[in-house]
Amino acid sequence: MKSKTLFALLALSLISLLQACKKDTNNNTTNTDVVYNIAASLSGANEVPANATTGTGTVTGTYNATSNMLAYSVTWSGLTGTATAGHFHSPALAGANASPLIFFNLNNNANAGTATGSILLTETQEQDLLAGKFYANIHTQANQGGEIRGQVSATR
Repeated sequence: MKSKTLFALLALSLISLLQACKKDTNNNTTNTDVVYNIAASLSGANEVPANATTGTGTVTGTYNATSNMLAYSVTWSGLTGTATAGHFHSPALAGANASPLIFFNLNNNANAGTATGSILLTETQEQDLLAGKFYANIHTQANQGGEIRGQVSATR
C-alpha cells in the first residue's frame, strides 16, 4: 500500500510541475519567465545638452529576461517638427551620452508619432537595461542631436 501512495504522490508532483511550466497562450510567456516592465518619460530637459522644446513622449514595454526579448512602444507629441530618427542608446546613465543601439521604425503624424518593435538583447545589453543604462530619444531637424530623451527603468 505504501508504494501505491508514494507512486500517487510522485505522479501528482509531476503533474503539478508540468502545469507550472505550461505556456500561457494569452501572452506567450511561461509561469517561470522573469518579466520586467520598462518605462521612460521623454522631454527636452532630459537631453544632453538640455533644450527648451515643449515636446514630450513616453516609452512603455516589457523585457522578458528568460527569452531576452525586449518589446517596446514609444509615443511622442509637440515636437518642433517631424521626427527624423529615434533610438535606444546604451550604455549611459542620465546626464551622459552613448551611441545608438536600437533604431526605431518611426510612424510620424506631423510633430507627433509612434514607434513599436521587439528585439533580442545580448547578455551585456540585458545587464545595461536592468542597471538603468538605456535611454530613448527622438530627433528632429531643429534638434539633430535629440529633441526629447528619457532614461529607461526596468521594474518587476
